[in-house]
Amino acid sequence: MGDEVKAIIFDVGGVLQLGPKTRFTRKDVHVSGVHEIIAKKLKISLDQYLDSIDSFYAKSIEGQTFKKELISTIAAKLNYSSEKLEKLYFKTYKKKYHKNIKLFNIAKQLKKRGYKIAILSDQWHLSQEALISKKDQKIFDNVILSCEVGMRKPNIEIYNLILKKLKIKPSESIFVDNQSWNLIPANKLGMKTILFTDNKKIKKQLLAFGVHL
Repeated sequence: MGDEVKAIIFDVGGVLQLGPKTRFTRKDVHVSGVHEIIAKKLKISLDQYLDSIDSFYAKSIEGQTFKKELISTIAAKLNYSSEKLEKLYFKTYKKKYHKNIKLFNIAKQLKKRGYKIAILSDQWHLSQEALISKKDQKIFDNVILSCEVGMRKPNIEIYNLILKKLKIKPSESIFVDNQSWNLIPANKLGMKTILFTDNKKIKKQLLAFGVHL
């Protein structure tokens, strides 16, 4: 089992926020109902819509652009108001996802028991605020969002960054994610990992690493 666990690190989409199962388009865009709704609202096909956001989505999720620039560029391509577009994304993400209150409560319990809790998540600028508000971020000791740090999973450097922020060794952490490929780099570093499927299993999964609630 190795070193004693000092920190538990959570993903957001599909873990702290629950919604439809994520799938990927040919442009590597996370599609979970959100983009279909946006396209329908704009009265264009999903393909047309995806062509419009194309490289801007990737640049945003990897922090290679600013939010204001992203919104104005996409709005111009879609011939839509920047302000209305931002509100539409926020409303749609809120509609398709719901806060995993049980897991948030588990995270709070872990913190009370002396563990550090953190977030490591891939987000683009138009999902960030809706899925992990500033208020919710305050619960955690550290929050790393890809759009803010200029790299994304499964880049091993983003895992190193959260470990550095938490001031712990890889073996002193547990990383919880709902995508198996995001656990591979964590395992390579020596982090303990949990493939999240539902709230019922998570307590047993944590207990297997000696983490008691």
